Amino acid sequence: MKIVMQRVNKCDLSVEGKPYSSTGQGILLTVGVHKNDTMEDVVKAAQKLTKMRIYKDDNDKLNKSVLDMGGDCMVVSNFTLNAFIASGTRPDFSQSADMEKANTLYLALADEIKKCGVKNVQTGHFRTHMHISTELDGPFTIVYDTHDHNKK
Repeated sequence: MKIVMQRVNKCDLSVEGKPYSSTGQGILLTVGVHKNDTMEDVVKAAQKLTKMRIYKDDNDKLNKSVLDMGGDCMVVSNFTLNAFIASGTRPDFSQSADMEKANTLYLALADEIKKCGVKNVQTGHFRTHMHISTELDGPFTIVYDTHDHNKK
């Protein structure tokens, strides 16, 4: 699972020109589910990202998480994060999970984030062209890959 985490002041998502979901200060997670991902990856990702110290404390140190800040979370499925682009100019998406598995694990990630304590967790609309308006905070962006757990 590849996840791009961005710190945001707000995030608004629309589908077919109509508002669908929105959040205030917190994080935007765009999620690419890999064909080898499991529920274990989902749980690890939720625990890791909700505790990631990406906000400054009173001493100007990055010591606070989205949980500490009482922030929101927008979770959006994005299969293109698994694109293989080393050869040619057409992205290869063969490493992305099939639609059923991707939707199941993506929604499970949103649920796990709620279980970790984030009160306002919103999602995009799976398999739909969406428009996302964000106000990035920083910008502060981290790319997280669950497959890196086993690398050292």
